[in-house]
Amino acid sequence: MRPCAHSRRRLSTGEGRRTLSVLPVPAERARGRSIGTAGETMVAEVAGSEAEPPPVASPAPRERPERPNVDRKARLLLEPNLPARQPPEVRTANWEETFHLFDPETAKAEAMRCIQCPAAPCQVACPVGNDIPASFWLLEQGDFDGAANVFRETSELPEMCGRLCPQERLCEGHCVVGKKGEPVAIGKLETFVTEWQLANGNPPPATIAPATGKSLAIIGSGPAGIGVAERVARSGHRVVVYDAWPIAGGLLHYGIPSFKQNKASVAARIERLRDLGVEFVLGVRVGEDVAFEELERDFDAVFVAAGAIEGVALGLEHEDAPGVYQATEFLVRGNLPPEDLPEHLREPLPALSSVVVIGGGDTSMDCVRTAVRLGAEEVRLVYRRTEQEMQGREEERMHAHEEGVIFEFLTAPTAILVDGEGAFRALRCQLMELGEPDESGRARPVPIRGSRFEIEADALVLAIGYNVEDGWGEVAPAVRRDPWGRFTVDPRTMRTNRPGVFAGGDDVNGADLVVTALADAHIAAASIEEWLGGGDW
Repeated sequence: MRPCAHSRRRLSTGEGRRTLSVLPVPAERARGRSIGTAGETMVAEVAGSEAEPPPVASPAPRERPERPNVDRKARLLLEPNLPARQPPEVRTANWEETFHLFDPETAKAEAMRCIQCPAAPCQVACPVGNDIPASFWLLEQGDFDGAANVFRETSELPEMCGRLCPQERLCEGHCVVGKKGEPVAIGKLETFVTEWQLANGNPPPATIAPATGKSLAIIGSGPAGIGVAERVARSGHRVVVYDAWPIAGGLLHYGIPSFKQNKASVAARIERLRDLGVEFVLGVRVGEDVAFEELERDFDAVFVAAGAIEGVALGLEHEDAPGVYQATEFLVRGNLPPEDLPEHLREPLPALSSVVVIGGGDTSMDCVRTAVRLGAEEVRLVYRRTEQEMQGREEERMHAHEEGVIFEFLTAPTAILVDGEGAFRALRCQLMELGEPDESGRARPVPIRGSRFEIEADALVLAIGYNVEDGWGEVAPAVRRDPWGRFTVDPRTMRTNRPGVFAGGDDVNGADLVVTALADAHIAAASIEEWLGGGDW
């Protein structure tokens, strides 16, 4: 199989095979996931337009002033603010984003809840180091452009990260205000100021260095590819992005439903890259339409940002039966117009009155909420642990509950049942109870004897995770990979074992976050520029 081809692959436990366990993240790469005792120390201290936007570049880093002197105790008493959102009965009939943007006055009021911590644990918890207090100080003064530019200094995708990051695990989860009540709505304020800036035509000018004559090929146009493309292009190097999908944007276009991230924002981001001179070669599979060796020969460097797009399978019989879908296929056929899809995915999904989804992360929430919008009258989510063990965003689960999704907790699939014609008709399940913790630290589900039952449905969707595609072993055999198929890199440089070849994002970390892919991109871009400038490997 070749990279970016779309197919279902059975994975089962056993020696020499990949399992469904959580993939390890090297300790030195686990940035932004915990701030250790620094956060606890900080807690103790404070207890006392429609027109096409012009190109956007990250502003030059500036000197950080000292945090303003504010009355922190008074700010802790301020009421939290959230933007309006569509009620469930309205939003399930459309594909618009659930939350509206903040209005300016409410955004300023929410920004005033930031107590301007000197240690800024929210910034420490951000994988790209966004200076959140500095942005919010400008925001509350009414300087929306300045507030947006602070985010753009450290992020190429602030509009997307504000919508998609699991803030409760990152910045908002370490917000000191959250120790006393609701944390500051960091993500929604980030989205507001950056979208406001674009709508009002005030992004910082794109500055591009003189052409160097050097070139970079990027495989994949998702978050990591976008992050590297912008930074390297601004340095005067030629950048060409290859992607197997017909539309650029990768995960942001194909993996995220419009009710979470509108496609217009993604398209605008790609157009701004084109304005920087970035070239896109779309509908091209590396390893099939162009050889990896050709890219190594024709470019001075190659950055692999192909992601982890191969859906994990259960290892049950009949997973290839009609009516059984991997999450990506279900999402793209359900969310996107045919012209955005490869030819083999252009047939619309059949009418579905009942859908069952297996999984416990954000992708499973995307699938159940998509099924609701497609008109399914009964949508069930099967998860083998309790809601407390689910790894996705609490906000997404809340929205799914509100939209009528039925959650079958402590329930594990045991068999896929088909009708006389071989099409899916039901999922056989077994009730579970929680036992001792497994290698991930979560309680291991243990079957309850004599508790099997069936869930009949028109369709079954598998949303239990993603892996890097196996085909890279054939396409780029000289580039070293780990036992899980992920590219092996030096985390300080994102260099592979192959001179001139770099990798980052989900094809290094396994399926992860948009913001962690961007963090990889920042390291990779600096390393690529050093290499293109004549540095040693």
